[in-house]
Parts: sequence; structure tokens; C-alpha cells
Amino acid sequence: MTKSRMFRTVGALRTGYDPDQVDTFFQHARRAYEGDRVEPVTGEDVRRVAFDLVRGGYVPASVDAALDRLERAFAARERAEFVAAHGQQAWMEHVASRARTLYERLRRPDGKRFAPAHRGEQGYAPEDVDALCRRLIDYFDRGAPLTSDEIRSATFRRASGHAAYAEGPVDAFFDRAVEVLLGVE
Repeated sequence: MTKSRMFRTVGALRTGYDPDQVDTFFQHARRAYEGDRVEPVTGEDVRRVAFDLVRGGYVPASVDAALDRLERAFAARERAEFVAAHGQQAWMEHVASRARTLYERLRRPDGKRFAPAHRGEQGYAPEDVDALCRRLIDYFDRGAPLTSDEIRSATFRRASGHAAYAEGPVDAFFDRAVEVLLGVE
């Protein structure tokens, strides 16, 4: 008897996300969403999950799209629970406080917002990262349109060494930006 799978798989010779890891995570998330407080899951947990690549695994784009929907669902529930306990004004103050943690870095000049990658390491092209930072500034300062999906799906060209921003701090910063935007969407 063949095990039922949650997502489509890639061809046998291609790589995709490990089906067992994906199925286990989604089962855990479902239990948590349905109220099993023994195994809590947050929107941040969903955003940070990673799966091994294996031959014949799940199509990454399908899993990623489901993760995006799941993150939104958990973020909406977290917001609703917070508002129910503390009120809408407290929620907006909470989100504003989180947004202010981003702003110090956004005020830095282009090319200086993040630490450079170490010599010989791959990183992100600063001009691409800075362009998205300027969009965030426009969002905060002028109400320009920007969604969490746009930040989440942003890609940056590769660069190396001191001509690149280190990936870790950039990824952490934009994870926080996604969290802030989800808080008001």
C-alpha cells in the first residue's frame, strides 16, 4: 500500500523537499492550529522551517506556497488572540514597536546597512538589498504599497566577500519586516 502524500512530487531524478519531513511538519502545525497547546507553533516557526532536498521529493514551490498560507493563518490567529486579550490599540502599539526596531538599520546609507560577507563567502548584492530597504522606508514614511509577500519573495543577486552583504543579518532583518507587515495586513 502506497503512503498518501500531501503534495505533488518532482520526477525521480530531480530533487525536492523531503516528503517525510514536510508531512511531519504539516501534521504538527495542524495539531497546533487546532488547539493542541502541547506543541505550539507560531508564524515565525512556519517562516523558519527548512527541509532537506531528496530525489523525488515534493515540488518546493507547492510546499512554499502552502507554508506562506499557513504562516498567514498563524499570524492572523496570533493577532486575534492578542487583540482579544489587550485590545486593538495595544496591538498597533506592539506592531509599531517592532517596526521601530527595523528603522535604525533603514536610516543607514546604502552600502552600509549590513555587515559585509567574509572574504571568499557568498552574500547578497548590496544594491538589491538596499533597493528593497528603500521600498520599506517608502512604506513606513509615505504609505507606499508593499506587502509581506513582496518581501518574502524578493531575490537578491549573488556577490562575494566585502562586495556583498552577509546573508544571515539580511535574512533576519527581512524576516522581521515580514512579521511587521503581516501584523497590519
